[in-house]
Amino acid sequence: MRNTLKRTIKNIFLLLTMPLYALYLLLSFLGNPDGTFQTFSQALSLIPGKMGGYFRAAFYRLTCPDTSDEIAVGFLTVLSHRDTSIHKGVYIGPQCNIGKCKIGKNTLLGSGVHILSGKHQHHFSDPTLPIKEQGGAFEKIKIGADCWIGNSSVVMCSIAGHSIVAAGAVVTKDVTQEGTVVAGNPAAVMSYRELEGPCE
Repeated sequence: MRNTLKRTIKNIFLLLTMPLYALYLLLSFLGNPDGTFQTFSQALSLIPGKMGGYFRAAFYRLTCPDTSDEIAVGFLTVLSHRDTSIHKGVYIGPQCNIGKCKIGKNTLLGSGVHILSGKHQHHFSDPTLPIKEQGGAFEKIKIGADCWIGNSSVVMCSIAGHSIVAAGAVVTKDVTQEGTVVAGNPAAVMSYRELEGPCE
């Protein structure tokens, strides 16, 4: 009964979000799609409480590829790229900044987490040019299912499923083995979780 009620509420918010989505599509067509997406994400991040959570989940389901509305996106959390996928059961805490990424199901992000769009967003090899004029490249970061990313951590590389990133860690290299626990700046392997059976 509870699940049915929750699904009904989510469907109502999907309908309520449709006019906003139509406006987003129109403005995206007329201007910069990613810039428009950021503007809507910033505006939606300001809505507090459960209502804000439902609106954000509905909007991201409509705008982001392969994204579920069975997610929780906290107050003041902003997504900067529409090429972001958030799977079912994901929790993203308040005041996070989410770049171009794919987040596997049931993964948890604490508050103040920053997921960067890779570590090559800004080139700086030419000292005669300002850094802002040297360009860069975005990379889609992948975070596997059932991970825990601790408060205030910075993630700029992919993380295998079932892994844990300690609070305040800065991940500068891919975490390739499932169940890895990393901590520190730069993040280093602390231990491994004991996983039973095949992992997703």
